[in-house]
Amino acid sequence: MPMTQTRRRFLTTLSLAGAAAFVRSPRALAAEGALETTTVRLPKVIGVCVSPQYAAEELLRAEGFTDILYVETPAAAVPEAIGRGKLDFGLNYAPLLIPAIDAAEPVTVLAGIHAGCFELFAQEGIRNVADLKGRSVGVQDWGSTAHVLVALMAAHVGLDPAKDIRWVTEPSLKPVEQFIEGKIDAVLGFPPQPQDLRARHIGHVIVNSTVDRPWSQYFCCMAAANRDYVRNYPVATKRVLRAILKATDLCATEPTRVARQIVDGGFTPRYDYALQTFNEVPYDKWREYDAADTIRFYALRMHEVGFIKSSPQKIIADGTDWRFLDELKRELKA
Repeated sequence: MPMTQTRRRFLTTLSLAGAAAFVRSPRALAAEGALETTTVRLPKVIGVCVSPQYAAEELLRAEGFTDILYVETPAAAVPEAIGRGKLDFGLNYAPLLIPAIDAAEPVTVLAGIHAGCFELFAQEGIRNVADLKGRSVGVQDWGSTAHVLVALMAAHVGLDPAKDIRWVTEPSLKPVEQFIEGKIDAVLGFPPQPQDLRARHIGHVIVNSTVDRPWSQYFCCMAAANRDYVRNYPVATKRVLRAILKATDLCATEPTRVARQIVDGGFTPRYDYALQTFNEVPYDKWREYDAADTIRFYALRMHEVGFIKSSPQKIIADGTDWRFLDELKRELKA
């Protein structure tokens, strides 16, 4: 569907939702100073949980951006693409952003977006993570989000991820399909995969990061930007982040309309799974949760398991900037 139709639909959405609450006046924008650039490049990835970056398009236009590009990018490649200047901004999982910072990629984490979206599915007879000892877990690639998260879950219950789990990595095969066929014992799913597996009554959930501690207490997806973009374009950085955070609020308050928008825009195929994701994932927690605490939590566990060399303190010092978030928390009060 032409993007002009998507934009027209979303403008209607904003009108119905109360556009005055989301679009700033020209006077307010002028008070911040002129945009240093009117271009922003964001990733287009397979997945529903990062929808605030898609729902932000018209909000970005209201902020003064005229050249908004969505670049086809595999989810696992987003941190590297940001670091290498192929993307300016992107939403991605904290455990993928942290290794990029550890590798000295110029990536700056700016805010947390939402907690809880991944679910660990297992075959019958596996009751919890401890029962994965000696079992097979499918992951797309070594070092992928699924590999890192399941390894951290295993270490959390006392398993040795390197020795106690049989990792199945077949880049040409999809782990979820292997799980459906019964070829592996467990798989980590991200929206819309959990919604599909549950609807088809395939396997059962042994960890749901939306409700199960400690994972439910920390952000899953976070907003990150290229370091040079942040340094050179501070006004633009704040406006991009403001649009994304407003779009995050829309995911919580107007889930039906945002679900329709991202389907019409070609970002995901199933409206019902998109709507279910918005109703399940806590998009309303970005003001409450501590973004620095999320980086500290994951960096500490990744350091203990050997995924990164840097300490949590160094990761936070080298790869985060909370100034814009602090300002926007004051500005965008509930």
